[in-house]
Amino acid sequence: QVQLVESGGGMVQAGGSLRLSCAASGGGYSMGWFRQAPGKEREFVAAIRWSGGSTYYADSVKGRFTISRDNAENTVYLQMNSLKPEDTAVYYCAACYRSMARLNMENEYSYWGQGTQVTVSS
Repeated sequence: QVQLVESGGGMVQAGGSLRLSCAASGGGYSMGWFRQAPGKEREFVAAIRWSGGSTYYADSVKGRFTISRDNAENTVYLQMNSLKPEDTAVYYCAACYRSMARLNMENEYSYWGQGTQVTVSS
């Protein structure tokens, strides 16, 4: 069982930045960030593979968001720049133990954090 704890959410004006953190109770997992806006389904944002560190992004955040990880600290980060009101959502981190998983797919992940709210005002 892996526990995930997100932090770093908050309220920011459009064009601003936030950095989300997700601390895991164990290592060896590929990690992803997903988000869910009110009235919408949860969607993929970004992911980073445990082996090799390859990163993946949704088209809507490419060039603005950066995912990174500190394996020594079992922590993954999501740096969010040039935020837009449409980025407003609850952001969840998730952990996947399968080595060849499709990391943009929600059902590949076995463990989820509790979520952190990000609100971007116009």
